[in-house]
Amino acid sequence: MTALESFQKGVHKVTYSACVLGMFLAVPLMLITTFDVLGRGFFSKPIPGTLELSEYMLAIIILLGAAYTQQVKGHIGVDFLTSRFTPLGQNICKIITDLASLAIITILMVYGYSEGIHETAVSDQLRVPQWPFKLFVAVGGFLLWLEIFVDLLESIAYLRGRE
Repeated sequence: MTALESFQKGVHKVTYSACVLGMFLAVPLMLITTFDVLGRGFFSKPIPGTLELSEYMLAIIILLGAAYTQQVKGHIGVDFLTSRFTPLGQNICKIITDLASLAIITILMVYGYSEGIHETAVSDQLRVPQWPFKLFVAVGGFLLWLEIFVDLLESIAYLRGRE
């Protein structure tokens, strides 16, 4: 197994584990939403803080799932132009896109980390601190960055194999 393959395998394992962690929040999210709707509809007693909890759980689910979506190539891609290129041209476009994505996600990670460590606000109803959820932007961004970096290394390896 090459160094690239072992690095890729390690990144995929971490990304998958983070996604599984996020998926475990889907059941409590569904339950609290269901009970809130039932309580509001039948008893006129909604569950306090449901909206806040739902927002926080959704943020974790989305941020931890974005990297896994990249891993399984589930993000939307528009290739009506690049599909007409040669495989070499497509690969070069992919490298450029990966580099641009890495730059943007790096900014997102730095900003998410900065916002997270300086955040002092709490939620309105439940008084839950908001800083951990802002730090999840940096964590999810880092996982997505790693997945795109693996894709970039694969594209470069493909390019080098053609030489």
